[in-house]
Amino acid sequence: MSILQEGDKAPAFSVKDSEGNQVSLDDFKGKKLVLYFYPQDNTPTCTVQACNLRDNFSLLTKRGFSVVGVSPDEESSHKKFAAKFSLPFVLIADPEHEIIGKYGVWGEKQMYGKKYMGLLRTTFVIDEAGLIEKIFRKPKSKEHAQEILAAMP
Repeated sequence: MSILQEGDKAPAFSVKDSEGNQVSLDDFKGKKLVLYFYPQDNTPTCTVQACNLRDNFSLLTKRGFSVVGVSPDEESSHKKFAAKFSLPFVLIADPEHEIIGKYGVWGEKQMYGKKYMGLLRTTFVIDEAGLIEKIFRKPKSKEHAQEILAAMP
């Protein structure tokens, strides 16, 4: 699969969120979407990133952004994670890697010298027309919302 670039059409998706509601890319036509991929619920870095987006959610929505998180966790894990940290945005479970594969965010990682396959923390900002406006391949978890707002006009 080719690597997505800024300016590319965002790959379509239609899946259920943690509440069982159908969510698709088409739901965000005419809006800006922050589609962020993270490895796992309740892990330190993923929690910091989610809480940063939560704490700055009103700033993001004032600037016209919707926020959706995607990880390979199951719906039940997302429900608990969202409730535990009062996350005000949609979380999508993608254990089959349907969206993860389309966005090319599954790949080789390394930790403590060992290589393994896993989700590559990545954020796509998708514009009102469904085009990828900005890609953060290594987002700064502690200041991700600020990073997004600073990069977007």
